[in-house]
Amino acid sequence: MAICTFFHLLLVVLPIIVQPATANVEGDALFALRRAVKDPGLVLQSWDPTLVDPCTWFHVTCDSDNRITRLDLGNAKLSGRLVPELGKLERLQYLELYMNELAGPIPKELGNLKSLLSLDLYHNNLTGSIPSSLSKLSNLKFLRLNGNRLSGRIPRELTKLGSLKILDVSNNDLCGTIPTAGSFSKFTEESYMNNSRLEGPELMGFVRYDAGGSC
Repeated sequence: MAICTFFHLLLVVLPIIVQPATANVEGDALFALRRAVKDPGLVLQSWDPTLVDPCTWFHVTCDSDNRITRLDLGNAKLSGRLVPELGKLERLQYLELYMNELAGPIPKELGNLKSLLSLDLYHNNLTGSIPSSLSKLSNLKFLRLNGNRLSGRIPRELTKLGSLKILDVSNNDLCGTIPTAGSFSKFTEESYMNNSRLEGPELMGFVRYDAGGSC
């Protein structure tokens, strides 16, 4: 009888212990972003690391399990860098950081966001290459990286994104050829325009795709 009572208590108490721990991991990830950016409009003022539950913070949406599903910080006048800790938001579906002044590379850890549906980083000052790790985002439908200063080749691995509906990498400094396999077969030239070093599509073997990292 005592053993049954113990296991009953364990079933009741364990979720209470686990949930704050998860909330702390996700809250720490968001606070890492807050520390890495300048916020002249104070849109992140409510992001208080002393609060256990980041679901109470502005611009953050959570599900019924208090797991972060959406981050809405578009056009928020933020400057600074993205942080790899964002890759810990396991249930994040929407990462909206468009129309800010964010600089530096796109963290490869964003490829860990397996639930992500929309990645909107357009109209910032991001540099470096597009991480091939984004090919792990099997649920991704919208990938908008246009209006940055991204360079290098378009990772061929991204053609594995079977759910991708919208792709926009225009107005960057990308180079090499355009992959046309998989989901990329349906995207028009508007997805790639104003990349002066981009040579054209890989069509029927006329333009060879070079898998090398630099152009």
